[in-house]
Amino acid sequence: MKYRPSRRTRRTAIGAAVVLVIAGFNGPALYGIASEKYHDYKINQPEYKAENGHWKTVQVPEKYRINTIHAALLHTGKVLLVAGSGNDAKQFNAKTFRTVLWDPVKNTFKNIPTPNDLFCAGHTQLPDGKLLVAGGTRRYEKLGGDVKKAGGLMIIHNENPDRAKTVKAGTRFTGRKNGKTFEAKDAVLVPRAKKKTNPATGKVEVTPSVARVYVEAIKRGKKYQTGTEDNYRLSGLRGAERRNIYGIAQKLSFDKKDFQGIKDTYEFDPVAERYLKTDFMDEARWYPTLTTLEDGKVLSVSGLDDIGQVVPGKNEIYDPQTKKWEFLPRKRFFPTYPALHLTDDNKIFYSGANAGYGPADKGRTPGLWNLETNGFRKIPGMSDPDKLETAMSVPLPPTQSRKFMVLGGGGVGESKKASEKTRIVDLKDPEPRFQDGPDLYAKARYPSSVILPNDKVLTTNGSGDYRGRSESNILKAEIYDPADNTKKPVADPIVGRNYHSGALLLPDGRVMTFGSDSLFSDKANTKPGKFEQQIDIYTPPYLHTKGERPELENTGRGEQTVRLGGTASFNSKDAGSIKKMRLVRPSSFTHVTNVEQSSVALKFKKSADGVTVKLPEDPSLVPPGWWMVTAVDDKGKPSKSVWLKVPRTASAQAPTTTPLSPP
Repeated sequence: MKYRPSRRTRRTAIGAAVVLVIAGFNGPALYGIASEKYHDYKINQPEYKAENGHWKTVQVPEKYRINTIHAALLHTGKVLLVAGSGNDAKQFNAKTFRTVLWDPVKNTFKNIPTPNDLFCAGHTQLPDGKLLVAGGTRRYEKLGGDVKKAGGLMIIHNENPDRAKTVKAGTRFTGRKNGKTFEAKDAVLVPRAKKKTNPATGKVEVTPSVARVYVEAIKRGKKYQTGTEDNYRLSGLRGAERRNIYGIAQKLSFDKKDFQGIKDTYEFDPVAERYLKTDFMDEARWYPTLTTLEDGKVLSVSGLDDIGQVVPGKNEIYDPQTKKWEFLPRKRFFPTYPALHLTDDNKIFYSGANAGYGPADKGRTPGLWNLETNGFRKIPGMSDPDKLETAMSVPLPPTQSRKFMVLGGGGVGESKKASEKTRIVDLKDPEPRFQDGPDLYAKARYPSSVILPNDKVLTTNGSGDYRGRSESNILKAEIYDPADNTKKPVADPIVGRNYHSGALLLPDGRVMTFGSDSLFSDKANTKPGKFEQQIDIYTPPYLHTKGERPELENTGRGEQTVRLGGTASFNSKDAGSIKKMRLVRPSSFTHVTNVEQSSVALKFKKSADGVTVKLPEDPSLVPPGWWMVTAVDDKGKPSKSVWLKVPRTASAQAPTTTPLSPP
């Protein structure tokens, strides 16, 4: 019999031959080519994939390539990719705003008309399956050297208790003392003054109302800036209006001008595949965080307002039934894009992670926020507490554990500081305190973490410096197991990803990664960076192990609606091998922020041909909306997900909302 080497022997021989060829090459260039080929050969071997998983690039036609800033999985199984102007001032000025809808199963794409610049908005899943998108960009930032006209904040006063006044864009303000003229860049409504009778004197007292608007000098040049407060007359006013309506401004200068937000909000309808306009927020917001509450309403927090200042603790609630917003009655300040996770009793866990603007000494301490009382209980023990900007936070699976992990992060602003720490807190502990977990693969800003259906957490990418400066992108990934507090390295990502990047779990158990917005493209930081438009897919090890994945199907009734505490049945020929059932929230990711990510353990019973699950009764554990049901077998291999809708419940608590006085 002629000897035939086994497949394993042949692979070993091929690998050895490649090594020998490499050793025989004369020159580093050839060595590099051969080494790269061997690497490609190695990572494509079945054994390697079963141990480390595998990365693959999505083929995106040129007409659908965008600067993906935001990504959200919809209950149709498609992924909404939102760029808005994509951090490109030229696109903003041209009003070229982009959204693309991607079907990861068919790998098809569709351009979606985008009604406004949703760049740096907030977003979250709604009970009916729509995606709420709130805020965005009114104006791009201008650095000190790029500011050509003096400008700043103008406070407009109205002393007329009988009539409000709309001040149009282009209205001119002339200083009574300095004689310098500035122009309103946007229209603004100034409410009528407040009038009430003083019970002690019986006299009617009038309190002027105020509104804010950003103004710029009419002409360029340093001589048009101001240095002190002045009172300003408005053009186009006559009679009593000239006395009742006036502006007051402090310094109007050439200082750096930050981004400015908008009040606009939209619901994206996954079925109609279009944006639907809803009511305006009370505050303009750029870089806000949206968090769905246990009754299906949405909390909107922080952001830069319409004149580029961090919203001063004025937080508001959106009701999907009325499409209206109302302020919470008391203020609580957070830096922009704070990581705010819903916990029990309508409390909000603030992990301390955030993604941007705000003072270094205000609103950065992690803790539990009570929406009803506005009380805030600080949680101690955070390591590297000055490196929480651009950190990732994630609820450790299953979500019933009420444990959270905060990963990596960096110093405030453009700091070079970065952290390799992971910190874990157990909110069930009567005295919760952060404890360090295993260190990350590197000191990392902007890491992306995704809960896998097998109760593990994939973390990938990031950079060691602000926006990948000095070629500091990290081409590493690892999987953390909360059960034994251990981690293991897995296959390296294909491209580096830092600012404006993210990752989502898909219904089939794979993970997509998107975006990256490096400040520079060279180590010397002399060449401008280029936005990474490539989308990659990571297939975890569990989909490369031997054996078929378990099947899970809806019964003949199609997609199910199940109330909290209720049951749902699914067909499965693999019921005997099912070990876990998980209820997974579809993710919505931007700027290292994915606050609704969740994987809830379900109680279940198996039959000969299926499985029946029981939903928890706690609305803070399972807020209303669409969820993915996934079966995991005794080898840790997940099924493809089946969608299930959880309706709003009358027992869910709603925080009290009372409109605050206008600014």
